[in-house]
Amino acid sequence: MNHAAEWEAARSQVAAWREQGKTIVFTNGCFDLLHPGHIDYLGKARALGDVLIVGLNDDDSISGLKGPSRPINPLSDRKCMLAALKAVDLVVPFAEQTPLELIKTLLPDILIKGGDYTPEDIVGAKEVRDNGGHVSVITFVDGHSTTALIKRIQQLG
Repeated sequence: MNHAAEWEAARSQVAAWREQGKTIVFTNGCFDLLHPGHIDYLGKARALGDVLIVGLNDDDSISGLKGPSRPINPLSDRKCMLAALKAVDLVVPFAEQTPLELIKTLLPDILIKGGDYTPEDIVGAKEVRDNGGHVSVITFVDGHSTTALIKRIQQLG
């Protein structure tokens, strides 16, 4: 799927935020079934700057990463739910396996990834740092994952 129009709108929005002197934070993910771990993570990411952009894997991208049974929720639903969160200022879908091209397009001030990554292993870290930005890792809340939630639902069925 081509997300060119959404990327162009995002680039314009980022330029406007930069003119206002805002610190732009970027993170990405699938966010297939929203759970408290996602909410905690996105809140912590947003607290590191003035605005939070979420790069959102599109459906084909998720299927390629997680298998043919995923995503559970289509892109339009996932985008709607993320955009409704007070921590999230902008949701931008991408079709690639990684958000590298989107990160290179938007060049956020702060790049965040959750989990057990090291900053050096985060896709787009070099590009953000080369542009004067920072890269950070936020630890996930234990006990919350989409995979675990799917398994729980399957056990109930």
